[in-house]
Amino acid sequence: MRQFPNDFLWGVATSAYQIEGATSADGRGESIWDRFAATPGKISDGSDGKVACDHYHRWREDVELMRWLGVKSYRFSMAWPRVLPTGRGKVNAAGLDFYSRLVDGLLEAGIEPFVTLYHWDLPQALQDQGGWPSRDTASAFVEYADAASRKLGDRVKRWITHNEPWCISVLGYGNGEHAPGHKNWSEVLATAHHLLVSHGQAVPVIRANVKNAQVGITLNLSPAWPASPSAEDEEACRRHDGSFNRWFLDPLYGRGYPKDVVEDYIQDGHLASPTLDFVREGDMATIAVPTDFLGINYYSRAIMRSDRIPESQNAPRTVHPEPERTDMDWEVYAPALTRLLQHLHTHYQPGPLYITENGCAYATGPGADGKVHDDKRVAYLRSHLEASLEAIRQGVPLAGYFAWSLLDNFEWAFGYQKRFGMVYVDYDTQRRIPKDSAHLYKALVEKNGLDVELAA
Repeated sequence: MRQFPNDFLWGVATSAYQIEGATSADGRGESIWDRFAATPGKISDGSDGKVACDHYHRWREDVELMRWLGVKSYRFSMAWPRVLPTGRGKVNAAGLDFYSRLVDGLLEAGIEPFVTLYHWDLPQALQDQGGWPSRDTASAFVEYADAASRKLGDRVKRWITHNEPWCISVLGYGNGEHAPGHKNWSEVLATAHHLLVSHGQAVPVIRANVKNAQVGITLNLSPAWPASPSAEDEEACRRHDGSFNRWFLDPLYGRGYPKDVVEDYIQDGHLASPTLDFVREGDMATIAVPTDFLGINYYSRAIMRSDRIPESQNAPRTVHPEPERTDMDWEVYAPALTRLLQHLHTHYQPGPLYITENGCAYATGPGADGKVHDDKRVAYLRSHLEASLEAIRQGVPLAGYFAWSLLDNFEWAFGYQKRFGMVYVDYDTQRRIPKDSAHLYKALVEKNGLDVELAA
């Protein structure tokens, strides 16, 4: 029997800017994504999040979808500028009340809320004052965490501080692909540090406001595989693992920033010296605050091909067959998830692990029968849940799985061109159509196991 533990937490995940819309409703302030999307050329299809899935007005319908799916939990993010329109100071009661109503609706449907405080929508007013490269933003985040957990802490017990600090720092401040669109490596490392510091400072505040709180952070992690047996490709793996994974994991678990990566950054011209001038006394202890779980967002492994092997050597360029790829051009390779979970458990011992995002983008739409037959997403779900169960068999304390995503939505710099949802959204009418993958997920949740056949 391929069964999950009885208390396994089955869920779905979304984020505020990607689904809510209503970006100027009820006192919400401007976010960096509002500003970024309004800048010509930043979003590939020229769209924005002003309407998105209109979840702000249709949340009851979406809760009913989750009730139909049978999920036990819903991971959603709060929009910081909805709660504190200028980032700090006066709380916008109407904004907080929206999340309070949503939480009540979830609980009435028997669905546990799992709240992410920050999923990338920094209030523009804080960006105007320096954004995440400024340490003041960390203290503003703690103020926001305090307001949110005071309001909802009587009903919400599970909290995530930040979603994917690598994306916030590197994509937002390093290569400019995400808001606020900066390209300045000196800002990247300061941003990453201030995100981690704000996490460490917010955890005790949330605990003080929430009885029996469970608090953690979510990292996007990408295990590295060498493209060939060469020493050069192995070195490329070390560098990728260092900057992508260990730069965040090591300080969170009391090891400080990895020295080899500091040396890499100096070599690459991203740091002038090993002195990290954004680090203050006590910061590393603050970052390493004990947490209750670690959230992992897994989409793909990284096959590393060193640029230091001359093509003239005719070295074997890959030991991997050509894989299935999603519409994001991400490789589909579920066994890497098992290996990642096992590595985290044995190397860092973070306690319970949650897969807080896992999913794939495919453009499948309604067929002649009006249904959405997303066979590739069905296969992706099956294989990654198989990999998750294998990790549990190996002793990993994997406590839950949140499919990304409940709905097709605004996929950041790609706009509405990439569809990750298990539920199809017709953006013209806002009609929701559960795809075959949603029907499969419903059956898996009901069975609490993998021995499920999808009805024709």
